[in-house]
Amino acid sequence: MKLFGVDVGGTFTDVIFTDTEKRITAIHKVPTTLEDPSTGVVQGILELCERQNINRTEIDHVFHGTTIATNAILENDGAKTGMITTKGYRDIIHIGRHQRPQNYSIMQEIPWQDRPLVQRRHRLTVSERMGPAKEQVITPLHEEEVRGAVATLKESGVDSIIVNFLFSYINPQHEQRVKEIIEEEYPEAFITISSDVSPQFREFERFTTSSINGFIGPKVKSYIQNLDVRLKESGVPAELHIMCSNGGVATPKTVSEKPVNTLLSGPAAGILGGAWAGELTNREKLITFDVGGTSADIGIITGSGYSESSARDTWIAGYPVMVPMIDIHTIGAGGGSIAHINEGGAFKVGPRSAGSRPGPACYGHGGTKPTVSDANVVLGRIDEHNFLGGEMKIYSNAAYKVIDELSENLGLNRERTAEGILQIMNNNMANAIREKTIQKGEDPREFSLVAFGGAGPLHAVEVAQILNIPEVIIPLYPGINSATGLLTTDLKYDVIKTEFMISTHFDFIGLNEDFIALEKQIISQLKDDGVEEEQIQVLRSADCRYAGQGYELRVDLPGGVLDKETIVEALNNFHEIHKAEYGHNFLDSPIEFVNIRVTGLGYMPKIEKQAVHHQHQLEDALLKTGTTIFNIDGNLENVETKFYQREKIPVDTEFAGPCIVLQKDTTTVIPPNCTAYIEEFGNMIIKVGV
Repeated sequence: MKLFGVDVGGTFTDVIFTDTEKRITAIHKVPTTLEDPSTGVVQGILELCERQNINRTEIDHVFHGTTIATNAILENDGAKTGMITTKGYRDIIHIGRHQRPQNYSIMQEIPWQDRPLVQRRHRLTVSERMGPAKEQVITPLHEEEVRGAVATLKESGVDSIIVNFLFSYINPQHEQRVKEIIEEEYPEAFITISSDVSPQFREFERFTTSSINGFIGPKVKSYIQNLDVRLKESGVPAELHIMCSNGGVATPKTVSEKPVNTLLSGPAAGILGGAWAGELTNREKLITFDVGGTSADIGIITGSGYSESSARDTWIAGYPVMVPMIDIHTIGAGGGSIAHINEGGAFKVGPRSAGSRPGPACYGHGGTKPTVSDANVVLGRIDEHNFLGGEMKIYSNAAYKVIDELSENLGLNRERTAEGILQIMNNNMANAIREKTIQKGEDPREFSLVAFGGAGPLHAVEVAQILNIPEVIIPLYPGINSATGLLTTDLKYDVIKTEFMISTHFDFIGLNEDFIALEKQIISQLKDDGVEEEQIQVLRSADCRYAGQGYELRVDLPGGVLDKETIVEALNNFHEIHKAEYGHNFLDSPIEFVNIRVTGLGYMPKIEKQAVHHQHQLEDALLKTGTTIFNIDGNLENVETKFYQREKIPVDTEFAGPCIVLQKDTTTVIPPNCTAYIEEFGNMIIKVGV
């Protein structure tokens, strides 16, 4: 099969092609077209088809990682949104849980109050009330009030309507009826009901999650439809699948209805790409390190796979989000991060970024701020003649100029300023890794650091040295690793049901019936997407906590009939998971089941392992010998450095730093006292010296 993976970043759109039968792979990068990313997506596919002589009409699948949802919420650039809710609960999404995101700030910004997703004048209430018991209706739905509310919202010009009712996660009938009424009265509106998006308890988080879905929905739906049409008009009849935050892909129809599931579309693909590198190199414990032009994304992979974030710590742009997501920590640190002196006189790097336009000064697009990329140019780590395989010119003098301007204000010379930028950047990223490892009870010294993204390999070894991580893995195509990850995933859907049970009084009959119902629902959805039953895998899990606790931990459950024996095993697993997460457990305490989950996987074609065959010697890979500046024992030294072309480095031949490894999609810096080699599938393994 012929597969394309396309990941849209803040600076570049990355494209990878693989033919699973011929085992041929090719890559390409084009600048991201920020005004309409679908333009860059189609351009990248067509250009790669032309370069590799690929018949565009024979492409079977296009897998796409998108930032449309992410950018809409980060930039507060969504639809004009209205909400219909239970009488008395108009201000739930404003009040929240009385949290103070910055405890000690006297300039407190509370996102859901300062940047409300739904303006208060567009939050309307109706008479209805479900009870906490199944099928309990306290107040019937007043349909005339609903029709009046819809008319009011339509007249005020809202594009999207959200329906958030109390206890709809137990009984969604009222929300479903309101959806029918909206479709009758205002069919043009984008409609979201909370029981479809996040049928879980916790009203504030559920209401906010559905509000995000409604806020970003029209923009995402329009983008997906536009991309699908553009592909077809360009002669690409392939099936389009969109990467979701849970580590799987979904159909355009599903994503158009629930765009909130794509908030971490690109970063999730990066985690999968890191896992693929681990599979190729037989490493199970990995820290994924994805550094692009704007941000750095950190993920953790162990023998049991990647972890999903929990309800207590899943936040996007300051808003709580309660949908399945891979656990990813993002900071504002990338190649375009701007170095500056803040109001207090401190030397800072990021989180502001120069983006792709104007970009770093060294790009020659009019950038006037010193960035991390400019610092790398000053230190000799980016070769001005071999950036993007020589396709993009680097303007060294422009980098010198902006770094000189900053160095004058700091009272440092050019080189010390540039090295200081990298030190701050590297320590910021090391602290982010500590947060996901040491603070979670994991020792980073037991992991391998998988570095990718356009800027990840530039910084990975020095970050590993800070944390005493013993080795760094650079994938074959690190600059497009997220696009590669798109080719390793399956269709994946999650269904969740809040189900309160305590270990002292388990309702085994009810629990089994609910799991069977959820499994039927997810299998039906996958079959509707064209997946054959023998290609479907169903997984079960439950969110558990000790009685009296406020948040839960995920525990896997076996298939089949759940009985006392299987539940006891699950509860014992919970004790172990709790101890690993928090350092203690309570073996005598009752355990509550809070939510039950079913995950459905539908098999998709994937990239195949492809061994690398080079008939080169190491000398053939040597492009030149130059001078690079490294910090050695606190002193900046001009060090003679070899520059290698990665494609010509032979397999299983060790080479030593200091050296710079160049390839089209990134640059890898290997400092003194480090060694590296290329393994059979093309991954570069760097042994980190002190």
